[in-house]
Amino acid sequence: MLDYEKLDVYRCAIEHLAFVFSALPKLPRGWSALADQWRRAATAVPMNIGEAVGKPSLADRMNKFAIARGEAMECGVVLDVVRMLAIVPTDELDRAKALIVRIVEMLTKLCR
Repeated sequence: MLDYEKLDVYRCAIEHLAFVFSALPKLPRGWSALADQWRRAATAVPMNIGEAVGKPSLADRMNKFAIARGEAMECGVVLDVVRMLAIVPTDELDRAKALIVRIVEMLTKLCR
């Protein structure tokens, strides 16, 4: 097991990414730009967490955690758009949003 795999925030980010991959096919035609942005942001969260753990300096780690936090916030906005489109069941969106809130909270602490 690699060090980043031990972090709860990483496991939550992977769980959110799995949700994103399951929700992407539900986006209506014409929303490919949103799908691409969501996929990239959701993928960037665990990738930046993993990279942060591998950085030797505290400043570098905090910077990568901050980037991951920004990407997670972007995912939160996309969830709001997806809720507006009414294409994913509300209970699934509520779980995904709660997961993003948790991820942002943990990353905020890691950025300090």
